[in-house]
Amino acid sequence: MEETAGEVPGIASRLRAEWDRRAGARVVHSGGVSVIRVFVLDDHEIVRQGLLRLIDAQPDMSVVGEAGTAAEALARAPLVGADVAVLDVRLPDGNGVEVCRDLRSQFPDLRCLMLTSFADDEAFLDAITAGAAGYVLKEIRGVDLVGAIRAVAAGRSLLDAGITARVLERLRRAEQQDTRLALLTAQESAVLDLVGQGLTNREIADRLYLAEKTVKNYVSSLLAKIQVHGRTQAALYIAEQHRSHPVR
Repeated sequence: MEETAGEVPGIASRLRAEWDRRAGARVVHSGGVSVIRVFVLDDHEIVRQGLLRLIDAQPDMSVVGEAGTAAEALARAPLVGADVAVLDVRLPDGNGVEVCRDLRSQFPDLRCLMLTSFADDEAFLDAITAGAAGYVLKEIRGVDLVGAIRAVAAGRSLLDAGITARVLERLRRAEQQDTRLALLTAQESAVLDLVGQGLTNREIADRLYLAEKTVKNYVSSLLAKIQVHGRTQAALYIAEQHRSHPVR
């Protein structure tokens, strides 16, 4: 009996069902060999073609799709049922982190490996929050890259050790600084901001309608709390705080 048009599921629905069927085991099998299905996104054609050849040369990997822009990736990747998406971070029409976030919102089991030429701390943090399974630099050797693909396909996280250490240290320092700022009273915080602007005690007193001696006491107290020596260090400290935590 022939199916009517109304009984035939749409192409997108069938593809999604097929992807969901595979999602439980990210590594599928073909001819007795475990095969990791890989999607590649990179805007540099020469780099992309090199990645495709490297991946397809592996007995346990197969390239199932490619793209050169974020828009192409978002249109093509959902149709191929990839296990791992290797995503360039910087793209002409967006970035791979957003592609990772969008794809994983549709396919939570998709493993995304971010590949970038730049040791960008902000992109690294964004990639983690987007759900990336790995983040490596393009200077990585080919053998290590295919190893990284295997690692994320197997469910392991793979983050560049150097970037991870630097970002964690930055977060640790920021946490310590925030803790010190929390010790300040509202008036001390106001005085610190004005010290950061280069105002003298007399100018601060006029601005806040305080006695100059009172301002001097506030300055002494806040310097002790934020653990810096002198007004110059205090000004540098508050400037760094504003850079690290800009008002939005």
